[in-house]
Amino acid sequence: MAYLCLMRDFFRLHEHGTTVRQELLAGLTTFSTMAYILAVNPMILSKTGMDFNALITATALAAAIGTLVMGLYARLPVGLAPGMGLNAFFAYTIVLGMGYSWQFALTAVFLEGIIFIFLSLFHIREAIINTIPENLKHAISVGIGLLIALIGMANAGIIETGMRHVGDGKLDGVILKMGHITSAGPLIALLGLIVSAVLMYKKVNAALLLGILIATLAGIPLGLTVWPEHGIMSLPPSISPIAFQLEFDKIFSMDMVVILFTLLMVNLFDTVGTLIGLCSKAGLLDSRGRIPRAKQALFADAVGTTAGALLGTSVVTAYVESASGIASGGRTGLTAVTVAGMFLLALFFAPLFAMIPAAATAPALIIVGMLMMGAVVKINFDDVTEAIPAFLAIVMMPYTYSIAEGIVFGMLSYVLLKVFTGKFREISPVMYVLSVLFVLSFMLQ
Repeated sequence: MAYLCLMRDFFRLHEHGTTVRQELLAGLTTFSTMAYILAVNPMILSKTGMDFNALITATALAAAIGTLVMGLYARLPVGLAPGMGLNAFFAYTIVLGMGYSWQFALTAVFLEGIIFIFLSLFHIREAIINTIPENLKHAISVGIGLLIALIGMANAGIIETGMRHVGDGKLDGVILKMGHITSAGPLIALLGLIVSAVLMYKKVNAALLLGILIATLAGIPLGLTVWPEHGIMSLPPSISPIAFQLEFDKIFSMDMVVILFTLLMVNLFDTVGTLIGLCSKAGLLDSRGRIPRAKQALFADAVGTTAGALLGTSVVTAYVESASGIASGGRTGLTAVTVAGMFLLALFFAPLFAMIPAAATAPALIIVGMLMMGAVVKINFDDVTEAIPAFLAIVMMPYTYSIAEGIVFGMLSYVLLKVFTGKFREISPVMYVLSVLFVLSFMLQ
């Protein structure tokens, strides 16, 4: 009982209108939508020659460390793990494309983490967050919602890429199309969606988690959910083949400058955009639209990235899937601590968590996308200099499959429109600096 009281006081559960049970359920929901990274990250990074099994352990440990710092230091309901997109840049660009070793790539990630720690400690990243205009903050939330829904539908096979070769190197004009809606993936996703929606209507706090569990069970007779052949428990693989394998002999090359700049820009705005969207959805932004304990939150992903590089994995960042736990009622760092605990538990029960098919988590992502769309009513569409940047930020996130790219388009168009319409006084000096950096990042791509 004393332990429960301590948790309530430390995380200020009463102040946020939540309970221990609600926070634990929210953490389980967030983890269930993030657990895919335990399989996907090793699959991508192992293309570089890194040990697949060691990568499973490194991924879980890096996620647990970053998320634990987020929960205990920033006290926000946000999960962290090696970021999708950034792991592909690590494997396919730095190693397979540019020809560097995976040890060199880990060194770049480590240096980025160190830089981010200093930027966080000196409030530079926090200043960037606070300089983003109010309309763009709402737009970021909406754009993330569309992106999350897109990810969920694609994971379930409800929609799929429609581009195909039609001869002479030409592609047809279909970008996205309906998937095979009567196949197992879409069917259990739609079942989970209906179940979750009904439970939400009945105000069941664990609606999203129950939807995932029911969809997982429904996948058994359809052959989508498969019981592990060798049981549900296993000892975690050793990380010795990839841990502490940094390579500093080429860090002063021009390639390292370009790699570091790319990692810094992408990770900065992925994390910033994700935190803004999640805190907006959770009702945690203050009266001036600022993230509470932003410095601590940004410090968490910097520590996670640095630790992850030493353990043997790519950049750690905040996960948009945390919105599923927030939609389930998560409001404090106890949600994040629960997620961290589940990642540690997954080290021993990885086969069990691997049972959950991507289609079963899709309903949670689709519903969260719908909920985050609600911020669109707060955007000022009467002023075109506000409306167009907001619109570009919203649509470019799902269209480019990147939160960072959406923010870049939104902020660049905001600066240009304000300057050319004589409203340049509405632009902060930080926005001008960021715009120059955005242009440089495009030139270096």
